[in-house]
Amino acid sequence: MPEAGPLTSAARAGDATLHEQRRAAPRTDPPAGGRGPGVMAKGLLRTARPKQWVKNVLVVAAPAAAGRLFSAHALTQLALVFALFTACAAAVYLVNDARDAEADRAHPTKRHRPVAAGQVPVPVAYAAGGLLAVLAPALAAWLTAPAVAALLVAYLAMQLAYCVRLKHVLVVDLVIVTTGFLMRAVAGGLALGIPLSRWFLITTGFGALFMVAAKRYSEAVQMAGKAGATRALLTEYTPGYLRFVWQLAAGVAVLGYCLWALEEGGVPHTSVLPWRQLSMVAFVLAILRYAVFADRGTAGEPEEVVLRDRALAVIGAVWMTMYALAVANW
Repeated sequence: MPEAGPLTSAARAGDATLHEQRRAAPRTDPPAGGRGPGVMAKGLLRTARPKQWVKNVLVVAAPAAAGRLFSAHALTQLALVFALFTACAAAVYLVNDARDAEADRAHPTKRHRPVAAGQVPVPVAYAAGGLLAVLAPALAAWLTAPAVAALLVAYLAMQLAYCVRLKHVLVVDLVIVTTGFLMRAVAGGLALGIPLSRWFLITTGFGALFMVAAKRYSEAVQMAGKAGATRALLTEYTPGYLRFVWQLAAGVAVLGYCLWALEEGGVPHTSVLPWRQLSMVAFVLAILRYAVFADRGTAGEPEEVVLRDRALAVIGAVWMTMYALAVANW
């Protein structure tokens, strides 16, 4: 038998070290009996990310922009679309966590996720995700407009492709997450047959890109020098590039909104005040306030930023009031 060379010896030594590390690492599997129905049900619910469901409120964006929000038919359809989008998002989370279970076990935070911790077996997560992915579009085709069902199928295909491959592709990962937000905003309009204006699409799309890039920038700043503590793709971006993206997106979103506000569009001048034009002030202030957190590197989940900062919440409430008055032409 040929004598082992230096590379072979080093490889064997590395394998031995890795084996010892694996033996010494604490196990995350639950004790016997830790996968009871109650524990598994709670684990499935946690994997569906209830805190993220607030993002699906974006389905009311288009009807609210068109002033067609408050009717029994609209509220029923929007509640249904919200539930279906939530089911689709949950399906994606379940499949994602099932795929990443092994990698998540080595992560300081993600190892506590139910699938990685062993509360939910990987096959169960796959099965639950697949069931939701099939049922949600089917119910949409039966209970809502066909366009909504097609949108949900496209959303699932895009997000699953993101989980499998696209989350590792530079720039494309930003586009996929941004498009997910935009699809939520478009879904409500499709359900009620509302035409979507170019200003709505521009403002919503680039507003979403602003928040997504700000979050990525914050992650890159906070995790600088901590290899393996966050998503690997962040090491491929520079903070300067991500800063450029969120600044560009914020500028385009503001421009799109201002062009909408300054466009008369045949609206009669019967309002007490020019709410369309005045709402620009609140919108720009909201963007500037959010940019403070982005610049500090503390812009995490958008809903957490808004709820954490009282000033931003107040500015947002003022903007929504002005916007509603503008749409209602009061």
